[in-house]
Amino acid sequence: MASSSSSSEKPVMLVGIDDCEHSFYALEWTLDRFFLNFGPDYPYKLVVVHARPTPSSVLGVGGPGSGNFVTVMELDFKRRAAKTVEKATEMCKNKSVNDATVEVVEGDPRNVICEAVDKHHAAVLVVGSHGYGILKRAVLGSVSDYCAHHANCSVTIVKKPKKL
Repeated sequence: MASSSSSSEKPVMLVGIDDCEHSFYALEWTLDRFFLNFGPDYPYKLVVVHARPTPSSVLGVGGPGSGNFVTVMELDFKRRAAKTVEKATEMCKNKSVNDATVEVVEGDPRNVICEAVDKHHAAVLVVGSHGYGILKRAVLGSVSDYCAHHANCSVTIVKKPKKL
């Protein structure tokens, strides 16, 4: 049987990111531990997924009279997503990981990331943790906690060390 390219045979490591420092720390942590010292022969194929929210999912707005407000929010979300992708791509290239796939998918981050795990048949999912306390986590929800319980692969939750 003819062999295909080595990157298609490698297991997929998926990193779920948003535009916060905790996500970028998790991406940097992943690059340093699983890609930096392997040259071009990485043990994984890297896929980075950014879940871009929709105005209605964030604020529950919609309907008559909300058009201009929703349009402004939509443009802001697109701009922030473009900056997030640019920064993630730059981080990968700075660590000589030039074949990483970076995607933006619209929707709730919990669902987007778990669906991306299935789509890419990921072996490992890496997500950052905001380090919220129990009350804030209960109110806002925790993407990392949701993914740990619902993703169909092993999940690594990376916490950014607190500054001393």
